[in-house]
Amino acid sequence: MKYSIVVPFHNEEENLPELYQRLTAVMEKVGEEYELLLVDDGSSDRTQVILKDICMLDPRVVGLRLRRNFGQTSALVAGFDHAQGEFVIAMDGDLQHQPEDIPQFIDKLDDGYDIVSGWRQNRQDGFLRTFPSKVANRLMALASGVRIHDFGTTFKAYRRDVLKLIPIYGQMHRFIPAMASMEGALIAEVPIVDMPRVNGKSHYGLSRAFRVVFDILTIRLLVRYLARPLHFFGGIGAIMMSVGILLSGWLLLKKIVWHEDIFIQNGPMLLFAAVAFLGGIQFLGLGFLGDLFARLYYAPAERSIYNVSRIYRSELPTR
Repeated sequence: MKYSIVVPFHNEEENLPELYQRLTAVMEKVGEEYELLLVDDGSSDRTQVILKDICMLDPRVVGLRLRRNFGQTSALVAGFDHAQGEFVIAMDGDLQHQPEDIPQFIDKLDDGYDIVSGWRQNRQDGFLRTFPSKVANRLMALASGVRIHDFGTTFKAYRRDVLKLIPIYGQMHRFIPAMASMEGALIAEVPIVDMPRVNGKSHYGLSRAFRVVFDILTIRLLVRYLARPLHFFGGIGAIMMSVGILLSGWLLLKKIVWHEDIFIQNGPMLLFAAVAFLGGIQFLGLGFLGDLFARLYYAPAERSIYNVSRIYRSELPTR
């Protein structure tokens, strides 16, 4: 199997038939062996029925029905786990991604790239979605060091062996290029056509922008400090402890030289100094624990619950 096309659906009964027809037309022109993995993410409309009918008519289609709506990341991972192709191409099922753009991804894969990401240059989602997305993409590029313009699009192509190296959970499917960069993957970007949604209802809201902020922090920590967490937590702890020590020293000086009652006149500052110092110790402890876990991750050892000092064996030949 050369190509696996993974498409998650949730209540896309109007879009599924057209997308299937266009996908098969494009892949037949490509002329390589392929499969379509269409994942129904717990739809409540007729998506399941239509998907079953398509699978009965076309052996190149594999339909997966999830027990409930797990979310886009889980639906994609289900498709990735069942994919048999050397290359895996993922896209949305709402017809905003155009199947006719797939040959661009294939050309880049043939050039030797491990991941090819789509770039929606002329987005059709309106200002309230495009502006936060542009800000998030810019922050993501700075946090990860991967210079691509559009992390948010699902339309991406992967080498399956690279995809298997990357743990995907939460909403992290958008950040696969950033996580793959840790494994030394070669990443390219191609412009894609972004069309407005015609049928169905969008499943994205403005609240997703706030969740992306936490994902960016996670990626920053994974990309830069996975192997040395003490540098991250220890740095924060050292700053907080230094602030606490400096404030305490200043208050002690005021007590000795100017004979001020620091508990009455500088009570809040004294409390802040104590909290900063104790918080710094906690961050330092987190850093040491993180380094311990990193050591266990990168240098696993087969440890025994006992220790043998000597072993005595007879040197006589056995009968």
